[in-house]
Amino acid sequence: MHPGPILSLVAVALTAPALAEPHRYELDPEHTTVAFLIDHVGYAAVLGVFGEVEGGFVYDLDTQTLSDLEVRVGTASLDTFHEARDAHVRGGDFLDTEAHPVMTFTAGGGTPSGEDAGTVTGDLTLLGETRPLTLDVTLNKADDYPFGHGRFVLGITARGALDRSAFGMTYGVADGLVGDEVRLIIETEAMRVE
Repeated sequence: MHPGPILSLVAVALTAPALAEPHRYELDPEHTTVAFLIDHVGYAAVLGVFGEVEGGFVYDLDTQTLSDLEVRVGTASLDTFHEARDAHVRGGDFLDTEAHPVMTFTAGGGTPSGEDAGTVTGDLTLLGETRPLTLDVTLNKADDYPFGHGRFVLGITARGALDRSAFGMTYGVADGLVGDEVRLIIETEAMRVE
């Protein structure tokens, strides 16, 4: 066989752009929000925010392949912007933060529904109970950070909902004082681990 075709193939292989590969990302705690909305006696929704969030995942931009997702939330870091309500929600009627100081969400993969969107179904562990949770996820931006650390960053929005009664948190459900459905609001900037 003439070496010409083989050399041509080698030359093409060497000059072709390298395919992306899976990379580890960690949540930027300064640019990550995990919050929720829950109905209060039918009048309006109460907003709650958790201040302590950490975690990460592995993601391949080219194939949209997600793996090894784990997010940990410190339950006592709850803030609903009302001290008495915060104390109640941290107590045994709701989060029971002394007995369950951390809730976790883990997932082994996701399902793309478009170039920048998809769903992630995983397991939420709260109050010692583990239940499935599906999040609708949007990739807002993937680029080098324009200042500060300068790392490659994924900007992500996620939304989901759960029934708190599925985790044994039934206070106020039967009499309609506090809604059962908890609507989740997640915004994060995830930094590539170099």
